[in-house]
Amino acid sequence: MSHAEGNIPPEVRRRCEQLRNELDRHNYLYYVEAKPEITDVEFDALLNELIAMEAEYPGLVTPDSPTQRVGGQPLSGFETVEHAVPMLSIDNTYSEGELRAFDDRVRRGLEGQEPAYVAELKIDGVSMSLLYEGGRLVRAATRGDGARGDDVTANVKTIRAVPMRLQGAFPARLEVRGEVYMRRQELVRLNDLREEAGEPPLANPRNTTAGTLKLLDPREVAKRRLEIACYDVAPLPGADLSSHCQTLHDLQSYGFPVNPFFKRCGDIDEVIAVCNAWSSKRHDLDFETDGMVIKVDSAEQRRRLGATSKAPRWAIAYKYPAEIAETRLEKVTLQVGKTGTVTPVANLTPVRLAGTTVKRANLHNFEDIERKDLREGDMVRVQKAGEIIPQVLGPVLEKRPRDARKVPVPTACPQCGSEVRQDPDGVYLRCLNPACPAQIKGRLKYFASRSAMDIEGMGEKLIDQLVDKQVVRNLDHIYDLTPEPLAELERMGEKSARNLVSAIAESKKRPLSRLLNGLGIRHVGAHVAEVLAAHFGSMDALQEASVEALCEVPEVGEVVAREVRNFFETEENQALIASLRAHGLTLEETRAAAGGPQPLAGKTVVVTGSLKRYSRETIEDRIKQLGGRASSSVSKKTDFVLVGENPGSKLAKAQELGVRVLTEDEFDALAEPEA
Repeated sequence: MSHAEGNIPPEVRRRCEQLRNELDRHNYLYYVEAKPEITDVEFDALLNELIAMEAEYPGLVTPDSPTQRVGGQPLSGFETVEHAVPMLSIDNTYSEGELRAFDDRVRRGLEGQEPAYVAELKIDGVSMSLLYEGGRLVRAATRGDGARGDDVTANVKTIRAVPMRLQGAFPARLEVRGEVYMRRQELVRLNDLREEAGEPPLANPRNTTAGTLKLLDPREVAKRRLEIACYDVAPLPGADLSSHCQTLHDLQSYGFPVNPFFKRCGDIDEVIAVCNAWSSKRHDLDFETDGMVIKVDSAEQRRRLGATSKAPRWAIAYKYPAEIAETRLEKVTLQVGKTGTVTPVANLTPVRLAGTTVKRANLHNFEDIERKDLREGDMVRVQKAGEIIPQVLGPVLEKRPRDARKVPVPTACPQCGSEVRQDPDGVYLRCLNPACPAQIKGRLKYFASRSAMDIEGMGEKLIDQLVDKQVVRNLDHIYDLTPEPLAELERMGEKSARNLVSAIAESKKRPLSRLLNGLGIRHVGAHVAEVLAAHFGSMDALQEASVEALCEVPEVGEVVAREVRNFFETEENQALIASLRAHGLTLEETRAAAGGPQPLAGKTVVVTGSLKRYSRETIEDRIKQLGGRASSSVSKKTDFVLVGENPGSKLAKAQELGVRVLTEDEFDALAEPEA
């Protein structure tokens, strides 16, 4: 029974407003920030409470209620575009009973006609719309709020599985829907690199995918190896929508990757059997899934069933409950990273969870421990964030033992005993002693890594020995090593010792950009190191650069600039650079071969569109060989914009700013004027 607007009790109005605020906040955290705080089940419970409240009191309904929209807001930093056909969300179910209730609704809507379904694994990623005209990709957009999303075409083009041109008998205009995602092994690879750089790990593939698509530099996106699985097309003129199975086969014939794990089911019993079969099998896959999507197969039956303003009536998502285990938090130990960050780690009684045995879990920081009220000896609830990274959710208070111990916040470094201090405006504790053995080990591991000085044979166990025996106390000390003492170390012989000394000597030839990366300056990774080396050209020039001069470098902001300035103002680091110079390391950026033509010397070039004779990597290398700098964004400082087929918004930006535009032939003529 509904009530008139004037009869709505004050406490109902207050609860309604509270629910809206809470749902809006969680929508923002999930869709914009990609940092959800609650599970899907908890979110749906809040939303269903609001739906029921508005049904009973229609006067509460407003256009901006979370019940009246799909959810999410377009991300900032990209052009907002309108979808040709709105991208609706799908309602969720969590039990066999709810699946059968969905089947009952479908049958009633079809007035007794028998439906067949397609059950397909629900990849946990980011929804994407791909628009093709004349068989060519013209736009890729995120779902956004369902009606409008962000134009992320440049980023999506870096996904190798996305066809730039279609094959087969495709319609003149085609809008494809898909899920952009990241494989689990790729997240492991990225986190290994972040650990070497002293950066916090990425939480899970889904959040990492969302964050990657928000990056403004497509080159950085390309480094993260995103993938896509396409699952539907929008009902535009010319699209054959006779059945969902036929659509999936058509997508494959056009050259799209589709999720191979789908099955046509004759009735809801077969659907339930498929869902149950994948409950455990999904853990063996190398990508995240959080459930199954169930769709009516017949397009004609879909049209009869229609949709609400929020979701289609012919589809439902079946969500698997997150696997949570209980185990004992035996002890909290501390790790110290290469930048001095002190990280608490939970040591757990081994427990089987989502296909693997979990023994340890990162606790992030001490504020998180305090907020969750975690104590040593507690029984705790553990799950895998994204089914990959172990995460302690909180204590089981009713099982807390009498002797459970609060986790003390350290006042001294657990490795060297020096003072620790919390970062200004941050939550991390940091050891202030640059000579801390744990920091030296971390810095050496990163310095010797492939992305930095690439010293073959200098592995983790060898570094531990060198530091523990005080043979090496700083980065530059490795250049004083000789074969004789090395040969006496564990697992080292004369040949291995000679090879290592040779590899260390060879590293002196690495370019300045690799050295800058290896120094471990906070917020300076491989790409920023390349930018700094290319801009300043030498270590001397970079050492003298002010914060203001650093901020003038494209892609370098104030935070990075201050960290670079702070690094070079430290006496210990000044002594380190002087020692590296004395040891003969390369402190100037390598330019093109002496005597070679440099027609782009000092020039900045932006590339947009697909080139006939160059891949993106080869054209950027060619620009560098000719003395120029390849940039990803057009500004007043851009000298040329090199345009290929299907250029993006950068061409319009160049024309607006009066930047000279070059065709591929004009670029080649400029590069080789005598040809």
